[in-house]
Amino acid sequence: MDSVTAIVPMGLGHLRQVLDLGHEVFDVTAKPYTSWSLTSVAEHLDSPDGACWVALDSDRVVGFVLGSMEFELRDDWAYLEWIAVAPDMQGRGIAKRLVDICSDALFARGALRIVTDVEGRNTASATLMKRSGFTAAASVTLFVRPNPAEPETDPEVGLPPIAPGTKRALIRRGRLAGDNRANRPR
Repeated sequence: MDSVTAIVPMGLGHLRQVLDLGHEVFDVTAKPYTSWSLTSVAEHLDSPDGACWVALDSDRVVGFVLGSMEFELRDDWAYLEWIAVAPDMQGRGIAKRLVDICSDALFARGALRIVTDVEGRNTASATLMKRSGFTAAASVTLFVRPNPAEPETDPEVGLPPIAPGTKRALIRRGRLAGDNRANRPR
């Protein structure tokens, strides 16, 4: 357990290092709806939820967690969306500390549940979430139908990442379409 690393609220001065660490550790091709961008980080930083934290080794950001009180259309469910620890600092309990402090902040803001998602092959994150009190609630399989008019691509290559900011834009449109909530596919 690493007790020397400080866990502090994320501030504007951490933005560049958080963005860079995310680019270093996230595989945005693993899930085609995943986008890691400045917009993703800035929107979390701009939220009033107090659910964004960084782990510092001196002045170096060695880990972070980004959460919010926004999950789908539920105002009482929170979302732990991003967590990362620098490869050279993994295995020291930093990720668990980040999850716990983020969860505490979200529960204090009124969350009844906190949701997170983990790509199926990411066993380290799945283990972390189980150790942090999360339980598997749903399994989703992404089905892809290629365009028959386009040349077949190698399935091992994966799908291209969605452009930065797309995920948030889709969430915003879903939240603004209050009259269409009943017609929204689940």
